[in-house]
Amino acid sequence: MDRTRMYGGLICLAILVAALLFIVGVFNHSYVALAIPVTVITLTLLGLAFWVGWTIWTIKVEPPQPDQEEKKAS
Repeated sequence: MDRTRMYGGLICLAILVAALLFIVGVFNHSYVALAIPVTVITLTLLGLAFWVGWTIWTIKVEPPQPDQEEKKAS
C-alpha cells in the first residue's frame, strides 16, 4: 500500500472516530459536543475568507501589454 492510500485511510478512520464522539456527546446532551465543531467550522470559514481577502489585497496586477497588431495600426 502506498503512502497516499495509507494517509487517506487514516483520515477516514479519524473522521469516523470524531463522528462517533460527536454522536455520543449529542446523546449525552453535552454542550461541548456541539460547541467544538461549530467553533472549528466558524474559524475555518473565517480563515478562508481572510485568505481570500489577503490574496486579493496583495495581488500584483500588471497592465495589459498592447498587441503587436495594435502598435502597427497606430
